Amino acid sequence: MKSKLYFGLTILFLATFFKQSSAQTIPKEELIFLTSAWKGERFADGRPKIPDALIARAKNIGIEEAWTVLRNEGYKNQFEGNWKLVHDDVPVVGRAVTAMFMPTRPDIEKNIKERGAQQGRKGNTNAWPIDILTKGDVYVADGFGKIAGGTLIGDNLGNAIFNKTGNGVIFNGSARDLQGLSAIKGFNAFVRDFDPSYLEEMVLTGLNTPIRIGHAIVLPGDLVLSEKEGVLFIPAHLAETVIATAEFIALRDEFSHAMLKAGTFSTGEIDSEWGEPIRVAFMKWQDQQNKKTKISRAQLNEFMKKRTW
Repeated sequence: MKSKLYFGLTILFLATFFKQSSAQTIPKEELIFLTSAWKGERFADGRPKIPDALIARAKNIGIEEAWTVLRNEGYKNQFEGNWKLVHDDVPVVGRAVTAMFMPTRPDIEKNIKERGAQQGRKGNTNAWPIDILTKGDVYVADGFGKIAGGTLIGDNLGNAIFNKTGNGVIFNGSARDLQGLSAIKGFNAFVRDFDPSYLEEMVLTGLNTPIRIGHAIVLPGDLVLSEKEGVLFIPAHLAETVIATAEFIALRDEFSHAMLKAGTFSTGEIDSEWGEPIRVAFMKWQDQQNKKTKISRAQLNEFMKKRTW
């Protein structure tokens, strides 16, 4: 009995492992290597798993502050603008699941679809990334900017994505069924354009691989942060640093405006490295404001020491 149970569990484990490991086109070890600066938890396929608590905090920071922090850290190719949106007021924030599409050719598409069928995949290849999405993920796809015939989703797939992730998509490509997508409350899509055509002459060549979105490089597990002006892709290992610093910048700016308006400190004092009177005033001010995000004295001193913004 024990041997049969052990055998059954082994088969189940191998089947699960095969399904997870085949959900990407680079080995798990390669994905871990490319994201080796991340020291936290990972998904079964090796993708960095930024904690839900950090993602919740990221929804309250500004893209300008986050961009500044990344640039100061030497990451200058993480932002892309010039998008069309389903909704202007619905940000897309979460962990990236990446997909790379290319113009199709018969031999490549045949091989990819045959392998997909052996792995139990169904439908066209633009649906395959949706199968591996989890709560909090963002489907990020490089559709090489194709508009007509480059519609990676319509309202059916849009509903499927939102049901799995509670999130939206970022496509260097297009989407169709704008009216239907608009009816999905809480969903948003950053795309190059909308078009009534069906997807054609495109094939998925990379799943959870590094991709390019316009001028930006995106790795699986990156923190996606979006606003109307564009999308920022934050490397997973920098997510906490970027969020904490952006939170401080927002608090600092609010405090500075209040102090300047009240005439408590001069512009020169506020815009220079803060002396002890301003630091004391800041700590007292944030306590009086009952801010949800609090900066400790040690953090304040560290932020001011490294101030380059």
